[in-house]
Amino acid sequence: MGMTNTPTAAPVSPAGAADPSRWLRAPRPRASAAARLVCFPHAGGTANAFTALSAALPEDVELLAVQYPGRQDRRGEPCAQDLSELASGVAEALAGHDDRPLFLLGHSMGALVAFETARLLEERGTVARLFVSAARPPAQDWQEPDLTLVGDEELTAGLRRLGGIPEPLLADPEVAGEILRLLRADHRALLRHRCAPDTRVAAPVTVLLASADPKNSLEQMADWARHTAGGHEIAALSGGHFALLERPGESAPPLTRRIREDLARPPASGTSGASGASGASGASAAQDAEPLADLVRELMLEGLAGRTPRLSTDLTALEAAAGEVMAPEAFAYVSGTAGSGATGRTNRTAFDRRRLVPRMLRGTRRTDTSVTLFGQRLPVPVLLAPLAAQQVAHPEGESATARAAAATGVPMVLSTFASRTLEEVAGAAGDHPRWFQLYLPSDRAVGESLVRRAEASGYGAIVVTVDATHLGFRPAELDSGYSPFLRGTGIANFTGDPAFRAGLPADADAKTTVLRWAQISTDPTLTWEDLAWLRGLTRLPLLVKGVLHPDDARLALEHGADGVVVSTHGGRQLDGGVSSLDALPAVRAAVGPDVPVLMDSGVRTGSDVVKALALGADAVLYGRPYVYGLGLDGQRGVEHVLRCLLTDLGLALALTGCASLADVGPHLLANGDRR
Repeated sequence: MGMTNTPTAAPVSPAGAADPSRWLRAPRPRASAAARLVCFPHAGGTANAFTALSAALPEDVELLAVQYPGRQDRRGEPCAQDLSELASGVAEALAGHDDRPLFLLGHSMGALVAFETARLLEERGTVARLFVSAARPPAQDWQEPDLTLVGDEELTAGLRRLGGIPEPLLADPEVAGEILRLLRADHRALLRHRCAPDTRVAAPVTVLLASADPKNSLEQMADWARHTAGGHEIAALSGGHFALLERPGESAPPLTRRIREDLARPPASGTSGASGASGASGASAAQDAEPLADLVRELMLEGLAGRTPRLSTDLTALEAAAGEVMAPEAFAYVSGTAGSGATGRTNRTAFDRRRLVPRMLRGTRRTDTSVTLFGQRLPVPVLLAPLAAQQVAHPEGESATARAAAATGVPMVLSTFASRTLEEVAGAAGDHPRWFQLYLPSDRAVGESLVRRAEASGYGAIVVTVDATHLGFRPAELDSGYSPFLRGTGIANFTGDPAFRAGLPADADAKTTVLRWAQISTDPTLTWEDLAWLRGLTRLPLLVKGVLHPDDARLALEHGADGVVVSTHGGRQLDGGVSSLDALPAVRAAVGPDVPVLMDSGVRTGSDVVKALALGADAVLYGRPYVYGLGLDGQRGVEHVLRCLLTDLGLALALTGCASLADVGPHLLANGDRR
C-alpha cells in the first residue's frame, strides 16, 4: 500500500551515520528546520506514503520518511522477519540526526515500529514525542489474520474497503501483485510481534484517531496510556483508516501544533536532549494540552460514526450507574455517608448555592491549569482523593487508578487502607506525581515503617488524616454488615509491612491478622503532639486532612504541618456537620495566603473546582466519581471521568475569563456567594 508513481525522495546521508541512506528519505529537505518528524509507513507501505504530508508541514519541520527493506529501491533486500529488525535499523540510521529534536510518527503497523524505535532511542534522550495513527496499542491483540491463508481476490477486496490505495494501482496486475507481496511479508512480521502490557516509552504519546476508522475505536486507543510514562492524549481526525495520509491538510495542523508546543517547553530537570520525557514532563504535557475542545470534538466525531461513550459524561450521573453494576454491599461501602446523610447533602448544597459570573471576550483560547505545591509543579489543581479498598469496585483496584491518573496527568493520593501495597501502586504510577495518605497507627513502629516505605517508593508528600480516629456511624454499611477490611481487602499495606508482621505470631492465620490490624490501624488517643512526632520523622511535606475549624488549622501549622486539607471525609464521619466549602474561607484566612490549602467533599464538576479555588483552595481532592468510573469500566472508566472533569474545568476557566489559575478569585462569584 502507499505505492505511487511519485519518484523516491533523495536518500539522506549525514556524515558519520551508519548508512542511513538505506532507511531515510527526505521528500522536502529543510536544512533550517527546528525539528524532524520521522514517519514510519503501514504494512505494505513505502516512504512515498508521506510525500503529501511533508508538503503540508511548515518550513520549520522536516519530515524524514522511513523506507523498509524489500520495496522500491530496496527491493533486492529481504523483507524484515520481525518488527524489531526494522526498529534497530531505523534507530541506527538516526544516530546522525540527533542535532535537532526528533518526533516519531507511525501509521498502522508503522506505529509499532515507531514505538520500538523510541524505546531504542530513549537512552540518547532524543525522542520528544511519539505520534501513533490508526494503530491499536502494542500489547493488544490486533486480531489480524494470517494473510498467507487469504487469496488474492479476497485480500484485494479488503484493501478496497479499507481505502488508501488508488484504484488504478489495484487494477494494474503487476502493481497489485507487488502490493500484496509486501503486505503479506509485513504482516508476517506483525504477527510475530510481542509486547508486554507494562512496556513503556518515556516520551509522551499523541494518538491520532480517525472518526470513521473501521479497525480502531476510542476505547481501544485508551490503552496507549499504559505504554507511556510521559502522558498520552487523543487527537481526532475525520475520515477513515488512511485519514492521516489522505487528508494531509487536516493532519498537519495538530502535528505542527504539538511539535511547536513541545519545542517551546523547556526540558524538565533531570532529562537529557529534547525528550523531556520524565514524570515532570508528562505533567507539563498534560498541562499544555488543549482540553477546551479535544474531548468534545472526539465525542462528536464518534457520534458521527454512530458511537456513543460507554459512560455518561454527566459526572453526577455515575453514582446511579455504578449502583446498577457494583455488588450491593460494595456500593453501600463506597457511597455511604454518616447518619442521615445531612453532611453529604450539605457538601453538594454548598456548591449549588454559589454562582459563577461569566466574563466575555477575554481571549482565553487556552487555559493554564498548572499549580505549584511544595515546590512541585502539578499540571492541574486536582488530585485523586485517598479512597480505601478500591478492589471492591474493580479487581485491579488502585493499580488501575494509578495508571489512569498517570495517563490523564492527575496526581494520586494513595490511602493507607489500599487494597494494593504502596510499592505496587508506585510501580503502576511510574514517574507520575503521587502522595501517601496516612492513618497513623497506634503501633508507632508500624507508622514509621509506612512512612519510610512511602519515602523509598517516591511518594512526594504525607497526608495524615485526623478526622477518622473513630469510625463514623454509617447505616448503609451497618445494615449490610459489610466491611471490606474484615474480609482482608484494604489492609495490604499492613500485611506487607515488616513492622506489622513482626507483631504477629509465627502461625498467624487470616483471622488473627485481620484482628491485629483492627487493633492497631488507627489511634483514638491522637493529640497534636503526635503530629509533632510525625513531623520529626520525615522531611516530606506534611499535610493535615480533616480540618474544618480555623483554630485547628492554626494548631496544625504550629505542630509542624506544611499545609491543610479542609475535609468532611466525604460526609462519612459527623452527621449534620458544616460543609467543606463553607468552612474553606475561614481556614484560608486563618493560615494566610502562603500556606497550601486543599479541600475535598462534594466536588463533582469542573465548575465546582473553580468555585473551590475562588474561595481560597489551591487545589481539590476528587473522590467518589472516579471510583464509580473504576467500578463501571476499570482504568478506562477512571480515565473517562478525569478527562471529563478536566475538560469541564478548562471550559469553566475560559468562560469566566481566566487564562490561568492566577486569575481565579472571589470576584468570579456572584455578590453574596463570596464566603
